[in-house]
Amino acid sequence: MATKRYAIIGTGAIGGYYGARLQQSGCDVHFLLRSDYDHVKKHGLVVQSVDGDMELSQVHAYNSAAKMPLMDVVVIALKTTQNHQLSELMPPLRENGVVLVLQNGLDTEADVAKLVPPQQIMGGLCFICSNKVGVGHIRHLDYGKIQLGAYSATKQRRGLTPLMTEIADDLRGANIPIHVTDDLFMARWRKLVWNVPYNGLSVVLDATTNELMADEGIRQRIYALMAEVIATGNGWAARLATSAMTDREIPMSFATDMLAATARMKPYRTSMKIDFDAGRPLEVEAILGKPLRAARELGLAVPAMEKLYGQVQTLVQQC
Repeated sequence: MATKRYAIIGTGAIGGYYGARLQQSGCDVHFLLRSDYDHVKKHGLVVQSVDGDMELSQVHAYNSAAKMPLMDVVVIALKTTQNHQLSELMPPLRENGVVLVLQNGLDTEADVAKLVPPQQIMGGLCFICSNKVGVGHIRHLDYGKIQLGAYSATKQRRGLTPLMTEIADDLRGANIPIHVTDDLFMARWRKLVWNVPYNGLSVVLDATTNELMADEGIRQRIYALMAEVIATGNGWAARLATSAMTDREIPMSFATDMLAATARMKPYRTSMKIDFDAGRPLEVEAILGKPLRAARELGLAVPAMEKLYGQVQTLVQQC
């Protein structure tokens, strides 16, 4: 099969890193940029990485999706705060092409499903510490795994199609660790177990991950938030369960595992904290608001989530 053509929509900490890996491995990669366009068009991309630095002196750079060629795979690596612009940012996609959504939050693929048939959408959960530190300059600090799953509009299990499996193989060939799941919906809930407390509290308490972990009182608050997220995710798993799908529950021990993993992690400023410090819009709704509303719909009491959401909203309104 001929090499697939990839579009990277959002050439920042996530899209810039994974797109560079794909190009370095020999894939045909095309980058959509805005403020960095002139620099990247002339000088390329630089990625400093714990897994080996990359300097791509020449890249296919565009400042308009309409100028991009027909794509086999469109990788959405934008923040969810920009999803209202997706119709303008989506390049032309082949009839049976795939859109891969690399975004934080709950059910973020639903925004793409307004533009592309759901069966052509897959989601990716990125477990990575990576920051954009300058124009066309990415710094990868730790991790890098992507958990891939096929999107289901009904939030049920769904296996990868053959083309999606080929995409997973391309990513592996680019030295990107890949784990495949047939339950993207619950995988997103598992990621929220970490994202809700650490992203939210990093903003509220003006702290990095290691600073949050250093205080026992904050650790207890983190655990309480994790427990509420797990209870909400499990509540939805139970509501959606069929006779063939009864084993979707997240064990409460997962919260303890996440705390231990974070204690071992290098000091990290979360994406929400970076955006807050830079005065950019925060992914409040995708990461905090949607899980909270999901709990309310189930009738669950989640006081820790309610408090955190309110505190972050207050800080955003004050800026």
